[in-house]
Amino acid sequence: MDPTTNEVTQLLHQWSAGDEDALEQLMPLVYNELRKIAGQHLRHERRNHTLQTTALVHEAYLRLADQTDVRWQNRSHFFAIAAQAMRRILIDYARNQHAQKRGAGEQKVSLDDQMALTEENCTSLLVLDETLSKLSQMDPRQAKIVELRFFADFTLEEIAKFLEISTATVKRDWAVAKAWLYREMAR
Repeated sequence: MDPTTNEVTQLLHQWSAGDEDALEQLMPLVYNELRKIAGQHLRHERRNHTLQTTALVHEAYLRLADQTDVRWQNRSHFFAIAAQAMRRILIDYARNQHAQKRGAGEQKVSLDDQMALTEENCTSLLVLDETLSKLSQMDPRQAKIVELRFFADFTLEEIAKFLEISTATVKRDWAVAKAWLYREMAR
């Protein structure tokens, strides 16, 4: 295992225990990976999106720094939560944009790994979020797989390791979840 991975996990545990200095030491170690995750999120947005990669990372950092009751398990857990925070930031942004454009028609969007979200279909991001919330009620594991795959850009193997299940189970759940989400979003 990479010494940085061990160092990140150790700092996360220290931060969970209340050591604020650990957070200061942690950020330089994870910053580039957070930028990569933010870039992945923003690739699905329109080109002239007002949130830039750095701004998204910094906003996510502020939300993560406010976490007081999280018991960080490891590096993967941290990045999954960071990706979720970035997703929430973009959804809040989309809701704000949608509120400003009341009456805009919804568009049908396919759910695949390369789904492009533009200004014209901000509403689709909101629909995806609502639909993913429904899936989470029905099958939390499938919802977590979609979240990790689509929003954090984890590979199927990384998801399997993170969730401590087989890759075959992840593949099966990913396929079922995509089909269910597509059907629900098409309604």
